Amino acid sequence: MRALRYFRCGPAHEVLQVVEDADPVPGPGEVRVAVRASGVNPHDTKKRSGWLGALPVDGGVTPHSDGAGIIDAVGPGVPEGRIGERVYVLRAPPVRGTAAEKVVLGQDWAIPLPEDIAFEAGASLGVPAFTAWLAVLSDGPVTGETVLIHGGGGAVGRVCVELAAWNGATVVTTAGSAQGRTTARAKGADHVLDRHTDDVAGAVLDITGGRGVARIVDVDFAANQAVDAAAIAEHGTIAAYSSTSDKTPVLDYYAFALKGARLSFVQGGKLTPSQRDAAARTIGALLARGCLHPDISSVFPIDAAAAAHAAVEAGAPGNVVVTPDGSA
Repeated sequence: MRALRYFRCGPAHEVLQVVEDADPVPGPGEVRVAVRASGVNPHDTKKRSGWLGALPVDGGVTPHSDGAGIIDAVGPGVPEGRIGERVYVLRAPPVRGTAAEKVVLGQDWAIPLPEDIAFEAGASLGVPAFTAWLAVLSDGPVTGETVLIHGGGGAVGRVCVELAAWNGATVVTTAGSAQGRTTARAKGADHVLDRHTDDVAGAVLDITGGRGVARIVDVDFAANQAVDAAAIAEHGTIAAYSSTSDKTPVLDYYAFALKGARLSFVQGGKLTPSQRDAAARTIGALLARGCLHPDISSVFPIDAAAAAHAAVEAGAPGNVVVTPDGSA
């Protein structure tokens, strides 16, 4: 099979290459997926660039944790009836990811994909949708609450907006571009703010009558910490899934502690089995009802995977997908 691989960290155009590799064989409790589409997420580019500090292991790294395709083989203990099933992949193995013609993973992490959902859309569900579920709904419903979502036009942020709006929250969101603000409105945000020019905390307090919001979803905790501290209500929760501007921010402890606020650090690839199953049920139901709409920005053949990574790093306005079979 063909697979994308890098053997050292660095710029995508320097380190990504397509190699020939043996087809992987599923072990006990595993399935093999013939990959039709592989999703590229910011954490994939951060890992490949070395930003996360992880270095490739011997034999290199095949990137991407998200994907979609068809189960073509199963290991011992997996019903043979799963062969031929359309699935999307959540949390592929860290060094042998979905940027290959075939990937092997635990059967519970290959989740049924409805027939009317394209593989490209399926490959855009994993990290964005499950991170959004963790950030918005993992503690229970937000019905009747006011939620602030930073970066509501981004790959994760737009799903957060969809989930919060569907669940009956009043959604306040920020975005740095006109396109991002348009996207956030289209996804159901009630109040859309320009993160560069608007007084976000002041607007939140006006909207909530001075109480602040019950939940904040944060795409860059370091950059937004002061706004979060001012905008969070007493006993509120800040669910942060990234801190891109500073990996090691200094925490203003008492700004949060004196409100009894809770800081929750969430990662779509770090779910317990019960979280995975609950999120999959919600996401599946929303897909079936047409309430969740992955936005595909661009699709690249595997030989142009460096361009796909560059598109994500440049802030693509939607999900970026690589096709391991070379189609586009």
